[in-house]
Formats: sequence, structure tokens, C-alpha cells
Amino acid sequence: MTDLVAHLNPPQAEAVLHDEGPLLVLAGAGSGKTRVLTHRIARLVAERGVPPWAILAITFTNKAAGEMRERIVGLIGPLGREVWASTFHSACVRILRREAEAAGLPRDFTIYDADDQARLMRQCLVDEDVDPKRFAPRAVLAQISDAKNRLLAPEDLASQAGSFTDDIVVRLYRRYADRLRAAGALDFDDLLMVTVRLLENDEATRHRYQSRFQHVMVDEYQDTNHAQYRLVRILAAPQNNVMAVGDDDQGIYSWRGADVRNILDFERDYPDARVVALEQNYRSTGTILAAANAVVALNTGRRPKKLWTDLGDGEPLTVAGFRDEHDEARAVASEIDRAAAEGVRMDQIAVFYRTNAQSRAIEDQLVRRRIPYAVVGGPRFYERAEVRDALAYLRAVANPGDVIAFTRAMGTPRRGIGPGAVQKLQAFADTHRMGIGEAPAQADMVDGLTAAQRRSLAAVATLFAELSQAARAGLPFDQLVRMAVDGSGLRAMLEADGTLEAQGRLENLDELVSVAAEYQATADQPSLQGFLDEVALQSDGDLVDQDTGAVTLMTVHNAKGLEFDVVMMTGMEDGTFPHSRSDTPEALEEERRLCYVGMTRARRRLGLTHAETRGFRGSREYRLPSRFLAEIPVTATRATSRGPARRATAATLGHRVASAPGRTQPGGRFDPGDNVVHATFGEGVVTGVESRGSLVRVRFANDGTERRLMAGAAPMRKVETA
Repeated sequence: MTDLVAHLNPPQAEAVLHDEGPLLVLAGAGSGKTRVLTHRIARLVAERGVPPWAILAITFTNKAAGEMRERIVGLIGPLGREVWASTFHSACVRILRREAEAAGLPRDFTIYDADDQARLMRQCLVDEDVDPKRFAPRAVLAQISDAKNRLLAPEDLASQAGSFTDDIVVRLYRRYADRLRAAGALDFDDLLMVTVRLLENDEATRHRYQSRFQHVMVDEYQDTNHAQYRLVRILAAPQNNVMAVGDDDQGIYSWRGADVRNILDFERDYPDARVVALEQNYRSTGTILAAANAVVALNTGRRPKKLWTDLGDGEPLTVAGFRDEHDEARAVASEIDRAAAEGVRMDQIAVFYRTNAQSRAIEDQLVRRRIPYAVVGGPRFYERAEVRDALAYLRAVANPGDVIAFTRAMGTPRRGIGPGAVQKLQAFADTHRMGIGEAPAQADMVDGLTAAQRRSLAAVATLFAELSQAARAGLPFDQLVRMAVDGSGLRAMLEADGTLEAQGRLENLDELVSVAAEYQATADQPSLQGFLDEVALQSDGDLVDQDTGAVTLMTVHNAKGLEFDVVMMTGMEDGTFPHSRSDTPEALEEERRLCYVGMTRARRRLGLTHAETRGFRGSREYRLPSRFLAEIPVTATRATSRGPARRATAATLGHRVASAPGRTQPGGRFDPGDNVVHATFGEGVVTGVESRGSLVRVRFANDGTERRLMAGAAPMRKVETA
């Protein structure tokens, strides 16, 4: 095993050589955490004699899990494939498929994605006579998701309800849960919640999995929510051989339930834990790290750490200000051209922004310059209508009770089976205790259908039977998908359309056939349900392809886990980044962590840009440079001002304002009624103070507008009156 630690630095080796008991690895950005995880697994198997199937290794994307598995195989051979390396959701699906009866589930349960959930919720709103304009389906689903992440069932949420709105959400949650159960379906949050409840309430099942998993390892531990935290605690007990790997400075997903306190409180949960800090960075230059360290160090809710590298200082960061987002976009395009001329590959260049809407101006310029680019975060392949249509047929065959899949299949291509006919089929199925997908075979017995509808349903029943028989007979999955596409009439419908759009949709269906062929070639035990599970569990992170030959455009959130030679972070203004909704200390600290994540994606060159004005909801708003720019050491930056903009850059503003004569100083305490002067907007009066003084509302005299400003960053001072 000397070879396993020979090329590791001392902290990495310390973590790999850890044997029993809890271990917390604080892994800074680019510090080789995956290497530590895989080498420790290899050592446990090869030297300590731990069976590979007794190790559960959790990460957050299927792509990362696959890469982890391949690295383990590279270290210890084919035996490494028996390690349970997967995402939380994939591990839960694997458990629930095996323990379906104990969990009260049908073995062929369906997994509903966001679109399925929205369709189901719209039905729930009708059932409960609730106005969808007042209670938007996705907004209600977000509240239900939050409840499930906190392991709250409808009755638990009801006990916390304190308003009429809360009561409506509880009613909808109950109805939604009932409809999911009737359809034999789970949503993503259920996968975690149902697994945790099963393990908590069923002693035999809990003991079986606690005995099986001798070691539990979790990557990106700072991104775990409460349900995931509880799952880890249950599975790791009673030995508590749990290894948590993560970085509290990269906790950026509170909006989807992640709780950074899980990693901050690890030693409280496991008092005998060993803590190892990985601070040597193998990705970025010293200057980039110095800048990123300086920004995140201002957060109070963090463990002290400081990344360092022996890669050299590298280039200074460029901080550039522009008149508006269009000037900014032109400069970004020019920088891409410059980097390409220097030999940087296009797929090693990335442009980040805080919100998706910011990409439009950048895309316009890249199109004009004929610069190839790919936008991460657009419509996912599996969310495209034609792909979902084809999968609906397979889902209806795999789970005859899946009314959402059945309804979608009946609607495309059109065959005269509308909502009314579906309701009659559902009523018949309920009466005869069968799934709605089984009802077409008995369409002649369903009251109220027309002769044409009966003929259509007979054809559907034949197709379903043929697909089911083919799946049971082991027909290769690419052929099964092609059979569904052709037999359903989807291909004929698109071919008859004849448009370029239809041709593109046909190409997507052909790509789905390729996906099925790949699944057939790589799955250990291919099955229809396994194929549908793999498709359902795909995440955005699995779909990022850095070998496209194109510049990558993405939000900073989507950049997590990636790295590029050249990174440009745009929209660095208060109100844009940090976001305008970051009006609490906790929210601002998460925005600062997000900035740190973005900065540490860069290997060689990092540019940060801001605009004096930016279009927003049909109007134009003045923006101040982001406070994060002012937190970067001036020695790490090369500040410039390009185009028509002639104002000081944020780096200059933040570090030299105190000594600049005649210029206002940011910060200070403001109270309603204070007279103020702002470097850009001129004289004004404070009309209100929010968020414990961190936000100030000011009405300015020059145009009478009222603006909300960050008290600690705005270049504004009080004017004393006689």
C-alpha cells in the first residue's frame, strides 16, 4: 500500500491512512479530495480487508460517481466495481427497489421529475378548488419540497400551519401525496424521505443495511440537507465509520435545502472525529487563490483555512468597468478572441454570471463574432417534449398505474383520447383495481367511449403488450426505444411535419436510441425499470460536457465542480452579485461563498467585470461595483476601465477611497431623515433602513427616484446640517 500514499501530500496521506471512526476532511477547492476518497477506499479493500460492497461512497452527480468508480477500479481492479459509489438519490432507489414491500411501495414505482410534479399539482389544484393564479403549482411544490427535505409529512406540516395560506398548502400536500401513492410514484424528495422513514421505523431493514455498510463516505458534505444528514447518521451507526469530505466555504445551495451547519457541526455530532485539512491547491495560481481567500475570509460562519499552491503567482486578476451590459459583453468577446489567439482552447474558456437572464447580451456578441459557445442550464435533453413523449410510453408499460405517463402518451400523437376519455378509463381502472395502463385492453367494457376511441385504445393496448413482452424477453434497449418511437406514431408524426424543427426533434429521438444502447452496454443488469431510473436520476451536473470545442456559458451555481484555464465573472455589481435578495447576514455570506466558488474555478486567468447600468425588467438601473471586488487585495488585481466608462473600478474604489480627496466613503450608520451625498447619484435623504441597517432606502434629489443601497458598500456619506 506504499504506492497508494507515495504521491500524496502529508494531509492527504493522513486521511487515506485513517482506519476506524469518524473522519472529517476539510477539502479546499482543487485540493485533490476525490483522490483522497478513492485512495482511502482502495486501501480499506486491499489492505484492511473490507469487502468492496460494504463501502457506501456518496457524491452529488452520477457523473462524479462514475468517475469515482473508475478511479477505484484503476487502483484495485474489477473488484472496485462492487463499491456502492452513487448519488444519494441513486442509493435510495437501489434500497427502495429491494425493500419496496417493507416501504409500502409497488416494486415498479415510477420516479416523477419536475414536469411530472407540476402536471400532478395542477390536477390537485382542480381537486381542491384552489386558484392556480394565487397558488402557482411550482411555488406550492417548492414548499412541499422544503417540508420533505425536513422530513415533514402533511400532518407534521399541519401542526406548524399558522395562516390561511399555510392551511391551503397543507391541503394540497395531502392531495398531492394521495395522488402520488395512487399512481405508484415517488418524487425526488420522496426517495430520501421514504428511505429515511423506512430505516427509522423498520428495525430489521435498518439492521440489515447498518450491518452491510461498514464504511460510509460522503463527498460535498456541506451540500447535504436534513434528510441526507439523517440518512448518513442512520447508515453509519453504530460504528460511526463515517468519512465526510467537504468545504464549508463552498456551501452554496441553501435555496434547495442544503445546510452548511452539517459540516460545521460535524465534531459535535461525532466528538471523537479526526479532522484533516487539505489546503494545498493543485488547480489555480497563487494570485487567484490570494484573491479568493481574501473574499471568503470575511465570512464569520466558517472554519479558518487558507489555500496555497506551488504553481507560482501567475497573472494578476483583471477588474474592468463598463458603461452597460452591452459594452461588457463586447469586452468579454474580445477577451475570448485574445485567449484563443494565445492558444487557449475554446472549451477551456468559461463565462459566469449570477442569473441566467444575464447571458442574452453575451450570447448576442458571441453570435456576432462567430464564437462557438454552449449554454449550461438551458433545456435539458430529457426535458425536451419529444424525448418525454417517447419515455412516457415506456413508463406506462413499466408502471401501469402511472396516470401522468399514460395521459401524456395518449396525447401525442393525437388519437382522440382526451381528458374525458382518460377520466373514464381511470374510473374503470379504479373500479376493477387495475392500473390505468391496463384499461385499454378492456376498452370495450368502458362506458361512454366512442367507437373510434375504442379502436384507438385497442391499438394502444397492442403496443403496450408488445413493448412489455419485448422488455421481458430481453430485447436490447435501443431496439425497445425504437419500437416505442415507431409503434406509437411519434416518428411518423414528425416525418409528416417536414419542418426543420421536426427534423431536429427526430434527431433527439435518435439520440435517445443511442442513450438506450449505451445503457445496454454499461449496465450490470439491464432492465426497463433500471433504464428509466437512470434517465430520471440525471442531473444538470451530469450533462456538462467540457470537450465541446466551444466556450461555456453558465451561472456560478452550475460551475461548481468544474475548472477552466480562463474564467470571466460578469455582472459584479451590488444587486446583481451579491444578489438583491441577499438582505440577511446569512444570505450575504452564502453569496460570498458563491463568489469564492466562481473565482476558484479558474486555473490561469481570472477576469471580473461590472457595468454602470444594467437593463432590468424593461428599465435601466444604475449599479454600484460589487462589494466583493472591494474585498480583493489591490496587489492581486490589474484594474482597467474600458469603453465609454470613465469611473473608478471597484478595486480602486474599495482600496483607495479612504485617501482620495473629495470622494465619499462607503459604510457608516444611517438613520431615516439623514441627508446624504452619493458619488454617482448626488444628494439625497434616507427614507428608511432595512435588514438591521445593512440596507438603506434613499430618495435622490436629481431625479426624485428612491433606491435601495447596501450601507456597507455604497460610496455614500452623511452630510451634516447646521
